[in-house]
This record gives sequence, structure tokens and C-alpha cells, in this order.
Amino acid sequence: MSSNTQSSAPEAPIEHQHTNNLTRSETRQTLTSLGVTENIPPLDFNYPDVGREDDPVFPEEYTLETATGFVPEEALEQIRTRATSGSEGDLEKGSEQHEFVTFTFADSENPQNWPNLYRWYVTMVVSMLVVCVAYGSAIVTGGLGLIEEKYDVSLEVAILTCSIMVCGFAVGPLLWSPLSEIIGRRPVYIISLSLYVIFNIPCALSPNIGGLLVCRFLCGVFSSSGLSLAGGTIADIWNIEERGTAIAYFAAAPYCGPVLGPIVCGWINVGTGRLDLFFWVNMAFAGVVLIVVGMIPETYAPVILKRRAAKLRVEMKNPNIITEQEKVKLTLHDIIRTSLIRPITMILTEPVLDLMCMYIVLIYAMLYAFFFAYPVIFTKLYHYNDGQVGLMFIPILIGAGFALIATPFIEKQFRGICHKRAPTPEDRLIGALIGSPFIPVSLFILGATSYKGIIWVGPASSGIAFGFGMVLCYYSVNNYIIDSYQKFAASALAAKVFLRSGGGAAFPLFTTQMYDRLGLQWASWLLAFIGLAMVLIPYCFYYFGAKLRAKMGKK
Repeated sequence: MSSNTQSSAPEAPIEHQHTNNLTRSETRQTLTSLGVTENIPPLDFNYPDVGREDDPVFPEEYTLETATGFVPEEALEQIRTRATSGSEGDLEKGSEQHEFVTFTFADSENPQNWPNLYRWYVTMVVSMLVVCVAYGSAIVTGGLGLIEEKYDVSLEVAILTCSIMVCGFAVGPLLWSPLSEIIGRRPVYIISLSLYVIFNIPCALSPNIGGLLVCRFLCGVFSSSGLSLAGGTIADIWNIEERGTAIAYFAAAPYCGPVLGPIVCGWINVGTGRLDLFFWVNMAFAGVVLIVVGMIPETYAPVILKRRAAKLRVEMKNPNIITEQEKVKLTLHDIIRTSLIRPITMILTEPVLDLMCMYIVLIYAMLYAFFFAYPVIFTKLYHYNDGQVGLMFIPILIGAGFALIATPFIEKQFRGICHKRAPTPEDRLIGALIGSPFIPVSLFILGATSYKGIIWVGPASSGIAFGFGMVLCYYSVNNYIIDSYQKFAASALAAKVFLRSGGGAAFPLFTTQMYDRLGLQWASWLLAFIGLAMVLIPYCFYYFGAKLRAKMGKK
């Protein structure tokens, strides 16, 4: 990574001392001195998935810094003699040798060389983007009665305005993720978020429920770029040793964002009784976030280097200056296969991925179930209005805050493991081992305290345990999936987002009826027993994960 390559720079030959003048090429000797060996390293999480060869020759291209910024294909072949033999059919034929473009030492265009403070600023901005998107999905939960009254529909149809946007979260990443690998993260953020801001206008002015549902779905599709690309943006700017801490803080955003929806819009409902104001406020929030995100420079290294290569081809009149990604000509079939077919294929053929995704689905679905269980519980027991019900979600935020305090200690333990031995994906599950019991505990507390004679603090306090367990589990399982499917991490995460959004969309549709039929206690306890059974998943994978992956994996 950039920190390692900078430390090794003084050991390079004299003629390759630090320079940004891209006028010379690396040799076999200088590449060897920088740590390039005949063993091709595993692909980084952010290595382009679209247009990628099955066995890339130079996977370090986007993370390695060199003195000249040029790595001849011939020098790589001398080191990795087997590298091109398996992929000649896909490459341009002939004896022409290409020169791959890399970052130079202390390259100011390398996002991992940006000042530490600025990288934390970018991390906070993209985390706020995720909060903004997730908040938008839950704003309608603060005024379901307004939707019923304005459009003369049932409660189930009113709830669908929330579920339909979460369905959009499942579809959108299939478009935005591959597009970001082709044109970059920044243009995708600007295009998609601009459309999201615009489509809040017809949501506010829609004359019928059909128009509102269509526009809410499109809002989900357009805003989902924040959910699918934000993690990649963080991976762009932090190296693998520092990335865990940044991802840990970011992990809370998809779960804390929806909690803000009923808090803010509940009081808008109480104060004004205007449904359209929900969407105007959301549009303003999204507009501000769009401006701030749009001001961040491009962070995706493959696109940065691709633009640099195009510029150098013109300046130096050398058509052979490229990035490795450009050796394979993209086709629509490749894009569809990578972004749509591969995630679905992994869902159908990877039991390990399915089990871990099911655990994430359960947690995400239970979070959205809370949005519709709390109004039933606190309205029946304490006759609270929508604003007061919204305040009952604050303990979930408090629990998530406790999880953020705990994650640096978990990351410190993981780094200690890395110093002792090569880490395994199972080492990433420590947070889930701690957090998973808190999910069923929170629901047992919610059921046991949902009686009229018990003060509101009882059921509200269940949110602390849920928020704590929710963030720790998501953060750990997300890292586990990345480490387990390193070569196809992007497709594995796309499969996770697809399944997670499906669960989040489905649960609200029957949560209210479940609490009405089973009662306040047993509805919560049913979810608790499901959560209790699911606790076995992270524990089983922690102790037997390596064997299960070897036996059940189809990679």
C-alpha cells in the first residue's frame, strides 16, 4: 500500500529517486525492490470488477507507487512468466508491449496520500450521505395516518410507501456499482443524487397514491448509489491496515439513518399536519449533502489512473500507455454478467454467503420492524402521538454510539492477530460474537416490558441493546464477506445489499398485523426466538468457518 511503498522508496536505485516526471519506465530490478514477486497477490476489495481478466497480471497497479509511474508489461512478464499464458485470448494480440500507469512516490493524486484529517473529513461526509439516504426511506413512518387520510388508502398501502423505496435500494446498486467502475465515483454520485433530489418534488406534489409509490421507488433507485458506493469510497482513501477503523464508524450509518426518520417527521406531523413537508425537508437535506459530496475529488484509483493514461497517450504520442483494465474491451454482455448475473449466481450457489446474508437480512428487517412496532406499542399503552413515538427511537442511536466506542478495541485485537499470524476471515467475526446475543435480548426486553403498568422507559430501553448489537454484527459480517470472497467481493456485497433490502422491504408489510394478532408480548418474543436461533450463525462460522467454506464454497 502507499505507506509501505513510501518507506521502501529510498532503497530504489539512484536513477529512480522520487520524481513526478513520467519520462522513464521501471525495470525488473526496480520492481523487485518494490516488492513485486512472481506470486500474484490477492485482489484488493476495490479492484475493478467490470472488464477484469480472470487472472490479472498486475493487480498491484492501483496500490503500488513507483519512481517513474510506468511499469512495462515486458518487465512484469520477466517476473511473472506464467501471467499472460492463461489470458491471451482476451488480450490484444501481437508483440506490442504496453506500459501500465501507476502512482508515483508521494503522488498527490493518490487518495491514500491525502492528509489524514482530510481523509477523515471524506469518511464523515460519505457516512452522512448514507444517513441521508437511509433517513429518506423512513420519513413516511412519522405520518402514516396522513397518507391514509390524504389518499384514502389502507394502512398496508401507506406502509408500502416505505417498503417500495427500500425495494429501490435492491435494484439501484446493479446499475451504479458497475457504472462507477467505468466513469468514477464522483460523476455517479452527482448524477444519481441530483435525480434523487429532483424526484422528491413529485413525491411532495403527487395527486394520487400511484404517483407517490412510483416516485418513492425511483427515489430508492437513485439514492442507492450512496449505500452501494460509500463503502468503496472509504476503501479508496484508507489502506488495508487503517480501513477497519473507518469502516467501523461508517457501519453505523445505514442503521442510524432510518431511526432519524420517525424522530424528525413525527414532530413535523404533530406541528403542521402536512405530508408534503416531509419531502421538502428531505429534499433540502439531500440537496446539501449532494453539494458537499460533489465537492470531493475523484477517489477511485483505477479511474484516476485511466484518465492519467489517456492524457499521457496524447502528450507522449504513445498509444501503448494504458491501465491493465483497458486491455480488455468492455462489452454490454460483460457488464450484465458482472453486475447482474454474478451476484444472483452467488446467491444460488454459495451457501456460506447465503447464511451470512440471512443474518444481515434479519437484523435489517428487525430494524424496519421497529418502525411499525413502536407506534403500535406506545400508542396502545401510553397514547403517544407521532412525535413522542419518534423520541422512543433515540435509545437505538445510544446503543449504536456504544458500539462505536467498542469497535476501536475490536480493531486493536484484530491488528494484534495480524502481527502474530496471517488473519483468516473468521477473525473478523469477533464483533458479531459480542453483538449477536444483544439482538434477541433486546426483543425479549421489549416483549416483557410491553404492559400498561410499566413505565415507558422499559420498552424504550430495549433499543439500546438492539442498537449496540446491530452495529457490531453488521460491521463484523460485512468484513467477513469481503475477506471470504476477496476476488469477487463486489459481487458478494451486491448480493448482500439485494437480499438485505428485500428483507427490509418485506417485514414492515406484516409487522403491524403481527402485533395486532399475537399481542404486544408474543409478537416481540417471536422475533426474539428467531434472533436467538440466528445467534448460532456467527458462532458456528467463527469455530467451523474454514471447514464450511472449504466444503460448501463453489468459488
